[in-house]
Amino acid sequence: MRKVQVCPYDEEWVFMFIKESKKLKRIFDNEIVEIHHIGSTSVQGLTAKPIIDILPVVKNINVVDQFNNEMKNIGYEPKGENGITGRRYFQKGGDNRTHHIHIYGVGSPEIDRHLAFRDYLRIDPDMKKKYGDLKEKLALEFPYDIESYINGKDHLVREIEEKALEWYKGKRSLNS
Repeated sequence: MRKVQVCPYDEEWVFMFIKESKKLKRIFDNEIVEIHHIGSTSVQGLTAKPIIDILPVVKNINVVDQFNNEMKNIGYEPKGENGITGRRYFQKGGDNRTHHIHIYGVGSPEIDRHLAFRDYLRIDPDMKKKYGDLKEKLALEFPYDIESYINGKDHLVREIEEKALEWYKGKRSLNS
């Protein structure tokens, strides 16, 4: 049974992201357009489950399945779309997960959603604290019930996502 573990921010997460990104670049080579560190481990100072979420953007999402064996060779379990159309998802570490890979093709709206969420938490210390506090509370309340932990975050995640996307669109239009 998987324990819901939430930890204080760890500087090592950045290095874990960089190390794994290099492995992904070797496997996917020219197919990768860019790679982003997403999720709570990408937000300095945010309490997080110690799982590195990585979002590679590829030229063609349909070729990703051809790399499943190479991903298995570096410890990943291919999960296909895993509930999100147009994504390829991989997990590493079994019940003691260390990494999640969320691969999307260029132009997927999911990319902006993830980046907006991350970037918004990076610039809003109050929302970052509110989110971190909620995750700590839920991890204590549901230590062996990941579904209840996730469901308990849902309302705040949606609130952050809505604000983040609005902010992100405004930020992008200023840079256009």
